[in-house]
Amino acid sequence: MGIKCFIFTVVCMFFSGSNQNPLGIWSLRPHILVVEVDGTWGQLPLSCLTSSSEKQEEEGIFWMNNRVMEKQKGNLYVVHLEESLGGGNYTCHSKSGSLLNYTVVLIKEVKLRRKILLKNDQGEYLSCSAKNFDGEFVCSWSWHTRRAGRVALVTAHRAEDNSLPVCSVDASGRHWSCSSGRSEVTCSVDDGDGGIWCRVEQHCPYAEESQPVQITIHVSSKHFLVENYSRHFFLSDIVKPDKVTIRKVNATMVAWSYPSSWNSPSSYFPLTFQIARLKKTCKACEEPCAHSRATKTLTVSCPEICQHEVKKRTKGVCVRAKDALCDSQWGEWSFLSLREEKYRTRTIIARTRRIQQLNLFF
Repeated sequence: MGIKCFIFTVVCMFFSGSNQNPLGIWSLRPHILVVEVDGTWGQLPLSCLTSSSEKQEEEGIFWMNNRVMEKQKGNLYVVHLEESLGGGNYTCHSKSGSLLNYTVVLIKEVKLRRKILLKNDQGEYLSCSAKNFDGEFVCSWSWHTRRAGRVALVTAHRAEDNSLPVCSVDASGRHWSCSSGRSEVTCSVDDGDGGIWCRVEQHCPYAEESQPVQITIHVSSKHFLVENYSRHFFLSDIVKPDKVTIRKVNATMVAWSYPSSWNSPSSYFPLTFQIARLKKTCKACEEPCAHSRATKTLTVSCPEICQHEVKKRTKGVCVRAKDALCDSQWGEWSFLSLREEKYRTRTIIARTRRIQQLNLFF
């Protein structure tokens, strides 16, 4: 008998009192069941075969959990729930050993602090950014060192109404498509399960956003625990321009242009630039140099091509960009070393003079 397209049937249970466990049961995806628990003792009955024709094969059925043989036999299996235990990959087999059905039981602990992902410096579990207003964005996260797992479900949509998105995934389990009303969002999880790339379809970069994007990531650990993490935002809130390219014009002038990935025209999508001139011991743009006394920082606005005058004692120049009209984040610093250029010039001059002296000697 082939594997069924449905998950194990959860046998109807009747609870008494207010301390029922499990608190809830729902299907995350085909063959993946989420069981919400409060840590108390409980039971979850599962049925291997469901139709009357299938039940003719009921005799000799045995069960395995994570490829380990279980003592329970027959069509009905009872999962024992206590604290966060009870999750696993449950399979039922015929007397001959062939696979009849299976499901993955994931445990969701209710009212307990989340454990699988770590917060970033801004207190968020999901770090999201967009390099422009074209409708594409990326989100990343950091796994707890002892609880690293994988992405189990992705939902993303424009919150235009109260309806939940309908999401589907391809055979690889890494490419998702979610629809809700007039909204459609496609997402792809990276190979390391550490981030996701998404695109809001039918998005117009020239129109003002009326509703935020909401994204929810369900992640599962190797211990069969599941947690969900959500963020909602306007793309204008998370836009973060790419690095700019700085070049030296002459001994006292540097120039840069808008990132190639940024929207045009610049008159409609203006950028503000922050310039840091490094002196003394500063060799890079990152902290603490960017805010030290050895650095002079100023903010400017300019059209597509920007120029800035530097003094002779300046060792290097750092430039970064942000959207001029929205209170969004700064892009990453770009760095141009001026001392190395001066050093190369002096070296070339010194070598030229030495060659001339040698030619005169011989």
